[in-house]
Amino acid sequence: MSFRFVAVSLLAASAVLSGPAHGATPLKEIKLDYAYYSPPSLVIKKQGWLEEAFKASGTEVKWVFTRGSNNSLEFLNSGASNFALTSSVSSFVARANGQPVKIIVNYSWAEPSSVEVLPGSPIKSVAELKGRKVAVTKGTDPYFYLLRALGENGLTLNDVEIVHLQHPEGKTALEQGRVDAWVGIDPHLSAAKEAGTRTIYANPKFALGAVLNTNEAFLKEHPEAVKTVIRTYERARQWIIDHPREIVDLVAEETKLPKEVAARQIGRIDFTRWVPGDYTIEAIKPVVPLLQEGGILRKSANAQQALDTLIDAAPATAVSKEK
Repeated sequence: MSFRFVAVSLLAASAVLSGPAHGATPLKEIKLDYAYYSPPSLVIKKQGWLEEAFKASGTEVKWVFTRGSNNSLEFLNSGASNFALTSSVSSFVARANGQPVKIIVNYSWAEPSSVEVLPGSPIKSVAELKGRKVAVTKGTDPYFYLLRALGENGLTLNDVEIVHLQHPEGKTALEQGRVDAWVGIDPHLSAAKEAGTRTIYANPKFALGAVLNTNEAFLKEHPEAVKTVIRTYERARQWIIDHPREIVDLVAEETKLPKEVAARQIGRIDFTRWVPGDYTIEAIKPVVPLLQEGGILRKSANAQQALDTLIDAAPATAVSKEK
């Protein structure tokens, strides 16, 4: 199996885990989501590293499963979780539209999707999707990917019939012939490709960060807890790099998908960039005009301000210096 990331040194054990700052009021519980599209979250949950990190403070770790960025942001906004695993574009849209999210970790980097049709479909290009049914999950990377793919081919969302379905249901709809195309996310995308769907559009230039977010209030009130979570994500990142076979086994086990599918998913991801920064923002910028034109951003949204304030890299930067 080929990986695009490079091995890096192990995080010093003394810096991996830490509890709340001395004198701070311990949290009774900390709530996080995990997702099949986030291999680091699967590692952390499986290994019990957060439970270990917060044991001394008596903080209970609670996990909630999410199926897409839209789910994850809903849980964060409602208080069902304190952290959210999302597309960086989804984070931007949420912040621009008034949700006080902050990106704190760039947990992976990849081309998030592609436009898939069935092997026997007569459709050979995005331009031929005009007037056709396309399944996609609104508010997620595949949705924004579709926006860009349409724009690159002289079309808009008004030129296709969007069928709003969560990622696995969208895959099923394509397989059953109820839609003409599907734009999905891993591991469902890798599973579809492994089963033989045909890609009519892919663009590596659309690569984006997948990110871990929290909200401003939690970040301000519990900075040491945030750093503990970041340390654990960094531990998971390094574990993935150092255990290429084991991460494939783990993803296959968790998703109940064949190892070939898990290997395809992991092989698409670059795990080398994790401290969020200008590169995270620069990848979002080309999508902004399409979001504005499509009415996805509120008319009152200040896109530039949202971009300027979307990231708080200080906690991850501090953790990176602990090595």
